[in-house]
Amino acid sequence: MRLLNIMVIAALILAASAVYKIKFDSTLQAEKVAKLRGELRHERNAIAALRAEWAKLDRPDRIQGLAERHLSLQQEKPTQFGDFDHLPMRPPPVPPSEDPIGAMIGPASPQTTGSLPPAVRR
Repeated sequence: MRLLNIMVIAALILAASAVYKIKFDSTLQAEKVAKLRGELRHERNAIAALRAEWAKLDRPDRIQGLAERHLSLQQEKPTQFGDFDHLPMRPPPVPPSEDPIGAMIGPASPQTTGSLPPAVRR
C-alpha cells in the first residue's frame, strides 16, 4: 500500500509539472501573439499614413502647379491637329500565306536550301 501511495504522489507531481509547463508555454505563446498584433497594428498605421501622403502628393492641382513651375509646356494650337485627308493611304492587304514568317523574310528560289552545296566531282 505504501508503494502505491508513493507512485500516486509521483504521478501527481509529474502531472502538476506537465500542467505548469503547458501553462508556461501557452503564456509565452500569448505574449508572442500580443507582440505580433501590436506590430501588425503599427504596420497598418504606417500603411495608412503612407496612403494619406500618397493621396496628398497625387492631387491634380499639386501636379498642375509642379508642371507649370518646372516644365516649359505650351498650350496646343488648333493648327497642330490634322484631319483624315492628310493621312497616307492604307497599304494593300497581304494575301495569307501558309508560312507567315517565310512571307516576311521574302521569296526564296526553290533551289535554295539550308544544306551545303553539292560537292564538285572530278
